[in-house]
Parts: sequence; structure tokens; C-alpha cells
Amino acid sequence: MARTGIRKTALSLAVAGTFAGGASQAHASAFALIEQSASGLGNSYAGAAASAEDASTIFYNPAGMSLLPGGMQVSAGLNLINLSAKFSDSGSTNAPGRPLGGNGGDAGGLAAVPNVYFAMDVAPNWKVGVGVSVPFGLKTEYDADWVGRFQAIKSDISTLNINPSVSYKLNETVSLGFGLNYQSIDAEFTNVVNLGGAAEANSDIKAKDSGSLGYNLGAMFQVARDTRLGVSYRSPIKYHLTGTANFSSPAVTSGNVSIDIKMPDSASIALQHRLNPGWTLLADVTWTGWSQIKNLTIVRDTGATLSNTPENFKDTWRVGVGAVHRYDDAWSIKMGVAYDQTPVNDTDRTARLPDNNRLWLSVGGQYKVSKDGTLDFGLAHLFIKDAPINQSQAATAGGGQLVGTYKGSVDILGAQFAYRF
Repeated sequence: MARTGIRKTALSLAVAGTFAGGASQAHASAFALIEQSASGLGNSYAGAAASAEDASTIFYNPAGMSLLPGGMQVSAGLNLINLSAKFSDSGSTNAPGRPLGGNGGDAGGLAAVPNVYFAMDVAPNWKVGVGVSVPFGLKTEYDADWVGRFQAIKSDISTLNINPSVSYKLNETVSLGFGLNYQSIDAEFTNVVNLGGAAEANSDIKAKDSGSLGYNLGAMFQVARDTRLGVSYRSPIKYHLTGTANFSSPAVTSGNVSIDIKMPDSASIALQHRLNPGWTLLADVTWTGWSQIKNLTIVRDTGATLSNTPENFKDTWRVGVGAVHRYDDAWSIKMGVAYDQTPVNDTDRTARLPDNNRLWLSVGGQYKVSKDGTLDFGLAHLFIKDAPINQSQAATAGGGQLVGTYKGSVDILGAQFAYRF
């Protein structure tokens, strides 16, 4: 291929490679973050759509607001998520004329996921509330000279979700809820482009969507005196990200890019059962419709297609069980386990999203600091299944072959304060 052809391929397909895999690793499935409160962390978020412990129910099931004590309640929390993602090479090949590079170090790091919620009575049987949270995101970053630099170096995505909601208590056994979601996304992705002739260029993609709309709804059913059933649904959200592709070498032309992506919908069914005055059991099943993401199409501002990157995501299931032990009037102890599938298949796994199935183990507790205030805290460890990768980096103009295995794990520490007034 002539040098001009290499440069054109570099521009077109490096942009696609930058977005391949979507966002950086998160800790539900793929890009999603289930860590929207700390009160559920100790239970691995089992039964979240049925528990309605505090105002964070706005995210998991807005119908739960009807079960909160009268008056106003505010809840604020923070989860610290520490990801470890280490690549081990097992036969990668170098880009023509370029050094192979190392294993990239630990691509993970520490990220903070905050949330705040507010709920209040407005009329008999009616409550309104609003939640502010981060439903998608986190970050990975490799050493700049690693073997997979032609696929990914930095992947950084952040979202902000504003979720006004309303609930109505139909009777003593049925409550209904509905919420709107106004969500923004901001992303940056970097990688290296092989220009040929023993030269490389850095690619830096920045793109954002300032706001897209979705909704969530749910219902709570008191099916027996000590048993509650919760069902909830979160709609898809369509993003149209626009931004720029900047290259460190004048040999490659920078330009504007855009991408349309539809984040998946999800549905949960959950149970909470009071076994006796000291023990409450929790369980849930959640389905997420990731299979609608078949590919990611990158276009220039002229409307010309730069690339169509296959993803071939699959729908996923998450199942969890947990328990709460009321130790005394002030203290409760929480525990939980969950299994969470990834939508990423072994064939299409990329360095930007070396995701795989994970097992959650969690413990936590709640302390009533006063009649109206509670402090929740939790700790979880996620065992991530080893993730093989065998991906050509030729999409970035002769990037070689990335072959190896990822070993990963996640530790989460969360705390939350809720107060009724």
C-alpha cells in the first residue's frame, strides 16, 4: 500500500479502534455501573428492586418511595472502586517496523462513584424525588509503549444522570413509580497509529453528548405479610456523541467524528422476605438487553463512514441473593453473593473492554446514628474470570496481533448517609 493509502487507513480505522469496545471497564456488565448506592453494596445489590431502604430506591425502583417514612429524606453516598486488569502476552506479533512493547502494567485504578437522592411527600399517597448518579463509566489506562498500544492506551468515560421521579401508593399492597432520566456522557480515548516507515502517531479522541432522555418505572407488591415483590424497568438511552480526532503527526489529518449508540434496557424482578424479627432474605434476577449493540459506526462530519466495528454483544443475566441480620436496635449486618454475565464474547473482545463474567462477594452493615439518621457501609470483592484476547490491530494501519490473557479483579468500598426530616 502506498504511504498515502496508509495514512488514510490510519485516520479512518484508528478512530474506529478508539471506540471499539465502547467504554472502559465497569462493574456490572460491560459499561454499566450498578453501584448507585452504598446501602445495597453489602448485599451485592441482591433484591435492590424490592428493598426500598432509603431514597436511593429512586434508581432501582421508584415505586419504593411510597414505602419510605413520611416527610422528606435525603441520601448521599460514595463508592470507591479499585479495578485491577493485567494483560499477559502469549504470542502477540509486532507491527511492521515497530517494537513489540511490554504488557502495559495494571490498566486499572481507583475511581469514585458518587450519588445523591431526595424524596418527599407532596399529597396523600404521592411522593416525588430526584436522584443524581453515574450509571456508566470508569477508566482504564495502559503504559504508552505497551504491545496493544495500537488498540488502546487510555479509555476514560464519565456520565451524569438526573432522575426526577414520582410514586403513588395505590393501596396497602400495590405501589407504582415512574421516573425520567436526563443523561450526559463525556469520553476520551487514545491509542497509537502505525504510519509505516518506522513511525508512529498518537491518536486522541474526545467526544460527548450533552444530554439524552430515557425513563424508568416500577411496581411494588406486598404479596404476603412478610414478603414483598418488586419489578422494575429502565429504558434504552440513545446517544449521539460528537467530537474530534486529533493526531500528533501532520502526516495524518485530524477531523471531526460522531457516533450513534443505543445503551441497553434492563428489567429486574426482586424479592424481600422477612424470615423472622432478626433475619431478612433478598434475591433478584436482572436481564440487560446488550444484544442490540451489534457494531459501532464512526462517521466524519461530512457524513462519510469511517468504520463499522463489529461488537456482537449478547444479552446478559445477573442473579443475586443476600441477607440482612438485625443484630440489635442500632446495628444490622449485611451479606450477599451475585453472578454477573458479560455481554462481550471471546471472539470480539478488545483491549478497551477486556471484560468477562464475575462473581460478587459482599459484606456490610448499617448503624442507626439517631432516630432519623442511618449510616450504611459495605465492602465487595469481584472475582473476574480470566479473559482471553486474540485481536488483530491491523485496523490501525498494520498494528500487529494482540494475543494473551487478562487477569482481573475489583474491590469496592462504599459508605452512605441517609437522613429523614
